Amino acid sequence: MIALGLLLIFISVPCYALVLVHAFQRSVGTGFMVLCLPLYTLYYAFSQFEHRRKGLVLAGWMGAFVTGVVLRVVGASLAAQG
Repeated sequence: MIALGLLLIFISVPCYALVLVHAFQRSVGTGFMVLCLPLYTLYYAFSQFEHRRKGLVLAGWMGAFVTGVVLRVVGASLAAQG
């Protein structure tokens, strides 16, 4: 479970990078806000990020990241018990 969670987190990194590059192309200030403020990143991703496969990119970023973190936590707790 831990390895699968880590794989999902690694899958989410390029999807986040697409959002980050788009923000820096818009302006340096927007890029730094996306880089440093997680809530603004969510706002930017849903309202201003433009990509022809926006749904897949956002699902790959947030879905894979959240699922990966959950799998790693569950796997670590199972390993600690057994």
